[in-house]
Amino acid sequence: MKCSKRPFALIFAFFAMLLLSNIGTVDARDTDAGSRNFAAAHTAKQQCRNACRARYRDCLHQKQLPSFECQNVYQDCTRYTCTGLGPG
Repeated sequence: MKCSKRPFALIFAFFAMLLLSNIGTVDARDTDAGSRNFAAAHTAKQQCRNACRARYRDCLHQKQLPSFECQNVYQDCTRYTCTGLGPG
């Protein structure tokens, strides 16, 4: 039994056109959800930084550590707590 390549080429071309026609369509709900996710992530990061600043201010007001050590507290907080990375 011999197969012709023509039907396969037509089917491939049909699916290629179908895929290309769907690539450019973006639903308005998709873009809105993306912007909401970005805003939520930005807000969470800003809240984490604000918490680190509060730790820094508390460190300064307690006067148990020198000010440069309090700066390290802030840097470690933003580096490890806000990014989710662990030390090392």
